[in-house]
Amino acid sequence: MEKIVIIGEEPLQGTIEISGSKNASLPLMAASILTDETVVLKNIPNLADIHTMASVLESLGVNCNKSDLINKNIIQLNYQGSDKALAEYDLVRKMRASILVLGPLLARKRKATVSMPGGCAIGARPVNIHVDALAKLGGEFNLEKGYIKCEAKSGLKGAKIELPMISVGATENIIMAASLAKGETEISNIATEPEIIDLIDCLKSMGAQIEVQSDRKVLIQGVESLNGTTHSVIPDRIEAGTYIIAGLITKGELQIKNVNFDHIANLLSVFENLELNITRENNNLIVKESSVSKNISLDTKEYPGFPTDLQAQIMVLLSLSKNASTIRENIFENRFMHVPELNRMGADININGSQATINPCNGFSGAQVMATDLRASVSLVLASLIAKGETTINRVYHLDRGYENLENKLAGCGANIKRIQ
Repeated sequence: MEKIVIIGEEPLQGTIEISGSKNASLPLMAASILTDETVVLKNIPNLADIHTMASVLESLGVNCNKSDLINKNIIQLNYQGSDKALAEYDLVRKMRASILVLGPLLARKRKATVSMPGGCAIGARPVNIHVDALAKLGGEFNLEKGYIKCEAKSGLKGAKIELPMISVGATENIIMAASLAKGETEISNIATEPEIIDLIDCLKSMGAQIEVQSDRKVLIQGVESLNGTTHSVIPDRIEAGTYIIAGLITKGELQIKNVNFDHIANLLSVFENLELNITRENNNLIVKESSVSKNISLDTKEYPGFPTDLQAQIMVLLSLSKNASTIRENIFENRFMHVPELNRMGADININGSQATINPCNGFSGAQVMATDLRASVSLVLASLIAKGETTINRVYHLDRGYENLENKLAGCGANIKRIQ
């Protein structure tokens, strides 16, 4: 199994360009099922999750041309039609986002069988929200031997749907399905993450009739068919936040390129409140090492609130403060698994239910640590960059799911980092 070894306390100096968003790319790829024409996605990151989704789609009859993925970050997808509407366990278990094929399959094939998804063990993330909403569009569902089986013999029909809780995946699934449903669909209490708006923009370029309204509502007029399109994926706001924190905690100066400031407005306001050394320059950020003297109290929330996907990373920054801060995790019930590993490296973080108290620490020291999920693993990378001595991070396949060329990006700015078997 591969490991990452980092020798800390090396100053970071240089430029890091933010890749396309993983969380935007996955539903965009699933949307290719909705048309017989080619969908070309640009600025798509070369990640393990992208390859997993491509495998799922290929098993369903989508031709995924990845020849330009590594060098040009382009993938071409063409649904060629197939009697098979089965997303099997061996593929779906690797990634929860595989559930995103459910809505498109039901819309195009009027049937689908999808394995219950796997992925990071950071919370329940129940699929019943997807199923109940699709049932209101006309889908009939059964759960058999770990598979979700659904059918819509007469096709999907528009309906009024109010999601019982804000769910990114369910919002994406229902919007894709409703794009080809007969009549009008009104969905209330939707998630409004930039990745969802990116999906909507792509669907509209394919001919979908979608209107995003205020107060978390969207109206969709179903159409008979969608055309192909060429779409450029938005920058990854979570990757941007991660490298901003890297620049703040290490000596030197980082230029972070290809940043959408609107997408990380909440994060930037947190940094401004902490009076950290960040300046904006066109669509780039200049980040310098900063001392943290203030304490803050954060709550993770649905967008536009503070993202749960940056909770682990900002803990490393707050550990360097002169005062204790708190973070309340409101999205996932099991997302503090990185805390014991950070504490092994010298952090002083206490957990009480859904709240973490981050006390000042005397710095980090290298150690053997283990990644437990995607964002937890990158928090260990951040701590390792400023730790005294050598840190070995095990189970780094989590990193490969969400961070493109992480070692190369950091090594190019002076980090002493390498991957070993």
